[in-house]
Amino acid sequence: MKRLVLVLSLVSATLFGAGSPPAQAATVRLDGVSATVWSHTKQVITVNRTSGYHARLYLWNKVNGRWVKKLGTSHARIGYGGLVWGSQRQQGSGTTPMGTFGLTDSFGKHWRQTGWNLDYRRIRSGDYWVLDNQSDHYNSYRNKSQGGFRWWLSSGHRDSSELLTDYIEQYEMAIVINFNTTRQVRHRGGAIFLHINGSGATAGCVSVPRSTMKSLMAHVDSWKHPVIAIGR
Repeated sequence: MKRLVLVLSLVSATLFGAGSPPAQAATVRLDGVSATVWSHTKQVITVNRTSGYHARLYLWNKVNGRWVKKLGTSHARIGYGGLVWGSQRQQGSGTTPMGTFGLTDSFGKHWRQTGWNLDYRRIRSGDYWVLDNQSDHYNSYRNKSQGGFRWWLSSGHRDSSELLTDYIEQYEMAIVINFNTTRQVRHRGGAIFLHINGSGATAGCVSVPRSTMKSLMAHVDSWKHPVIAIGR
């Protein structure tokens, strides 16, 4: 019994953060994807790989005890390395982690818009997503003026961090996928986001057409404790 409580606590921390209250987990299957949900989970995004780096994405709301499809696209994309279970992922592999992850934060190049309900940061000059394996701030949003990571490493270096302004079109609007954001495991990677499509596959993120991303920003609601379930 103690082992079961510990497992549930670790899953809860992965999805919603270490401060989340205990809850009973359940598994639901939506569009062929298994999602781990809790009693307070009222919103799920599913990502179902269709072929290659292409995928189908839907947003679901729980209404009167039933999961109802709100919006979606058949033009989503995943990483060029395909899908891999989150526990097996390695930094730089170009893989998208499978599993269920919380959605609590977002960022982009605009000022916060009316109706955007997730926590939001506007990208500033010098903003990075830290991927320096020697940093205490690994897999987090940080400005180079704050220090604490080797922001000067070249993009080809295995410990280089991601300068967000380098991807300002894709990151015009983006939602953070809470993969490896709690009790971060070095070399597992990070900077896994839901963002706007670029020219092809992603490096591990999930991307969608701009119109879909705009709708997601308006409909994903922190009060519904949203999660994203990625599978095949």
